[in-house]
Amino acid sequence: MNRPKILVTNDDGIDSPGLHALAAGLAAEGLDVTVAAPASEASGSSASITAVENDGRIQVEERQIEGLDGIPAYAVYGAPAFIAMISSHGAFGDAPDVVFSGINRGANVGRAILHSGTVGAALTSGINGGRGMAVSLDTGLNPRQLHWDRGARLAAGLLPFLMEQPPGTVLNLNVPNLDVEELPQYKAARLAEFGIVQTTLAERGHQHIRLSVEDTVGEPHEDSDFKLLAAGFAPVTAIQAVTEATIAGLRESLPQLRPS
Repeated sequence: MNRPKILVTNDDGIDSPGLHALAAGLAAEGLDVTVAAPASEASGSSASITAVENDGRIQVEERQIEGLDGIPAYAVYGAPAFIAMISSHGAFGDAPDVVFSGINRGANVGRAILHSGTVGAALTSGINGGRGMAVSLDTGLNPRQLHWDRGARLAAGLLPFLMEQPPGTVLNLNVPNLDVEELPQYKAARLAEFGIVQTTLAERGHQHIRLSVEDTVGEPHEDSDFKLLAAGFAPVTAIQAVTEATIAGLRESLPQLRPS
């Protein structure tokens, strides 16, 4: 495998320890790594390409990150997918072969990953001629310790496989946050029907609403990312951006339809 050029981003922001651990782990493999991440948290931004403009310019600040000596790092006043998009056009040097997005604090499983800024950046790399990998650590609510290094090692271990795939390939990796010495085994996974939690409407009042987060109901499939992660595996799911769907009869029906 040739030495690929790597961009590391995230949606937790430039100061995230997960971002730093991922960049350090990839650099330790001898890879050409650049860090470019949102200047502040951008969780839930999906594939948004929003940015803060000043006279048509988006602010980009060079940063020195402790433990990442020699690795170029930039804080960008924009969403992670925006960063992935501009990187493909040479914003940080040559376009990256792979955008690694993470390591996210919290799992990204199920179809709810649609809303994830971590996943959105990886998908944006894919639709712009690169490859992408979203990496998330299943931290839970009150973890005693965060094993970022395990996520970085598992992400790096998937790179040879990813580079063998055609441009546009995107993987979603989730890593259990376990206090064990042995690394978890990769498992190919389907997306669960939803995710670990879901947002519901808790209250609707006069000129306001209130939301709450609840556990997802129902039993996930045995080969779903949700189920495999809970069993201690590191589920890997190949994902793709929005694409057309097939609806029976659509092509035949449209010529017969007329607006009222």
